[in-house]
Amino acid sequence: MTIAVCPGSYDPVTAGHLDVIERCARFFDEVHVVVAVNAAKTPMFSEETRVDIIRQALEKRDCVNVRVASTTGLITDYCTKVGATVIVKGLRQNGDYEAELGMALVNRKLAGVETLFLPAAPDLEHISSSIVKDVARHGGDVKGMVPDCVIPLLAEALKNEKKA
Repeated sequence: MTIAVCPGSYDPVTAGHLDVIERCARFFDEVHVVVAVNAAKTPMFSEETRVDIIRQALEKRDCVNVRVASTTGLITDYCTKVGATVIVKGLRQNGDYEAELGMALVNRKLAGVETLFLPAAPDLEHISSSIVKDVARHGGDVKGMVPDCVIPLLAEALKNEKKA
């Protein structure tokens, strides 16, 4: 059985993330979508909320071989724990490749895990979690950029952000 891991911060999960996850699920027996917790970052959504959002977004899709989890350690440690041999990373534009290549080489050295780069769908390559949050902060409509279940959660998080 071939197991792949799709790691990311998913803060929040976007339509682009879901596209990569769905496409990845067609190639591998099992796919683990892993919310990677980075102590150096302050996410908008908690680890548990991000996991729940992804699960909810995948409920309406035909991804029966996808598992959702989180980790605070090295992604290679997670891969070793579940027997994954491949990390799948979606690439939006040229800068993504340059940023991801070094990490792919480190992951191979640490655990022998290969990285597969999957290009974003052209109609989604401009979407990132950062852009979604920025558009929403300024009152823009993010419908179609994120799953519908994210929109009210994003509005609530931004409301709480303004209070703080």
